[in-house]
Formats: sequence, structure tokens, C-alpha cells
Amino acid sequence: MRLGVLDVGSNTVHLLVVDAHRGAHPTPMHDDRSVLRLAEHVGADGKLSKAGEKGLLHAVQKAKQQAAQQRCDELLAFVTSAIRDAENGAAVLRRVREQTGVDLQVLSGEDEARLTFLAVRRWFGWSAGRLLVLDIGGGSLELATGVDEDPDVALSVPLGAGRMTRRFLPDAETGGRPDLSALAELADHATDVLAPVGRKLRDAGTPDLVAATSKTFRTLARLAGAAPSAAGLRAPRELTATGLSQVLGFVSRIECAALAELQGVSAARAHQVPAGAVVAQAAMRSVDVPFVRICPWALREGVILRRLDQLEGA
Repeated sequence: MRLGVLDVGSNTVHLLVVDAHRGAHPTPMHDDRSVLRLAEHVGADGKLSKAGEKGLLHAVQKAKQQAAQQRCDELLAFVTSAIRDAENGAAVLRRVREQTGVDLQVLSGEDEARLTFLAVRRWFGWSAGRLLVLDIGGGSLELATGVDEDPDVALSVPLGAGRMTRRFLPDAETGGRPDLSALAELADHATDVLAPVGRKLRDAGTPDLVAATSKTFRTLARLAGAAPSAAGLRAPRELTATGLSQVLGFVSRIECAALAELQGVSAARAHQVPAGAVVAQAAMRSVDVPFVRICPWALREGVILRRLDQLEGA
């Protein structure tokens, strides 16, 4: 069957269309995204602005039309932290449903962690043993560990790369150089937030494989020398603690506008790389791991796999 997955995140609205059935590798057939930065449209009052809602409506309508053109049998649509955290999020989603016919489902942070864990488990397989997964999004950081397809521990904390950039590094958003004292403050904050999280994950058991997913980790790995995207999904990639430390030293001392010109760095997300690097380092230190394997599958693939499992069960 052909499934469309519409992922409304803090930075982008991403439509992925795949041909898939249970027991088979989901084959991508169409991929489209638009950069909305919805989280930046949430004001001091905690509400998504009219401009943000208008952009969301347009993006969802466009995605629905594309899904129809691609002859999707079903469109799975969901939202994460940007709308989840907005005080008027429920009202916005109601208006989106009324005007587009698309029912965007709200995923909790724990939902994100569990679905991402499922995708990573399927990618690496049972030979991975106890798996630990780290996923840095725009608004939150998800962490999960377990020996099965459903993790023993699934956690979410508000340490997304976009959120931390807006809070600690506002100059980076205009292409400037990150403030070193602000980076240090962010590092202390991330360390404090992750201290109890790290203890829970370590208490669950020593992982046999630690994997990381998301655009942030892929970018950091690329800057540390990992294979480019042109090498394909199956090219092995990893990010070591030493490599991450070197990358952090580099990105904290150049302007984000210059960083955006480097291969492997998205111009739309370059300003979030320094904060993402700090959060990644704090996360790896909290679980005491020397390196992570980069997994190309993440939340969207987890949503697809879970839906296929449900259809098989029915």
C-alpha cells in the first residue's frame, strides 16, 4: 500500500510518501518539505501567531494535494512540540481540520521517543542487543532504551536545538557568531536537565549499541567527517565524543552565516548547529558513551511501521 506521512515539526512541515507492507522495507516514492519554523511563531503569550497558523494551513493543504497526486491510500498526519506546547494549539488544529480535512494528531514527547526507538530497532535489528537511542528535534530531545521493539524507558526533555537557540543564542538566528558565555550557560543548563534522565537510562542497563538520529546529529556527524548523503542510507556513519568536541570548538567560533555555506549543513538550520552540538555533547555525557551510530530512520519511519503493524493485526 502507499502511505503518506505528514510530520509537522518545530522547523519544517515534511511529507514522506512510501510504498510499504508488513515485512518489507518501506520504499520512498516522494519527499517534500517546507521550512515554517513554527516554534518561532509562538509568542511571549504562548500562542501560535496568525501568521504561523496561516503558514501551517497552506503547508497542510499543499501536502494533502501532493498526497492525492501520489495516490496515497492513507495520510498519517501528526504534530510535535511546536503545536503541542502552544496554548492555542488545540484550537489551531481544529481550524486546520475544518479547513483542510486533515486531522493532525498530537504526539507526546514519550510517543516520539517510542516511535523513533521502533524505527531504529527495525533498522539495526535484534543483533543490536540493548539499544539506546538519542534524537534531537527542534523543540525537544528524546531518549529511549530497551531490548525489545518497545523501549523500557522513553523520555523527552525540552532541549531541542531550535528551542535552545532561541533561549540562549539569539544572535545566531541572524547569522552572527555564538556567544561563548551563552554556550557555557547552555551547557550547564543541559547538564542539569539531563542528570536525572541519564541516571534512569543507565539504571535500565548498559547498552550494546547507542544510536542517534535526526537532522542535528546527521549534520554534526558530517562535520566530523562522516560519509555525505550521496553515499546512500546504508553507508555506516558515526559520531565520536572526540569528533563532537572538535566540531563544537569549530562551530562556536565562526559566524553561522559562514557555517551555512559548508557541505552537509542546511542553510535553514545552520544557526541551530551550535546549540545542537552542545545538547548532543551533554546527552552523550549523561549516558557516558564514547560514540553513537547514526541511524537514517527516525520518527516518520516509526509512524509508518507502527501503522503497518496495526493493519496486520486487524
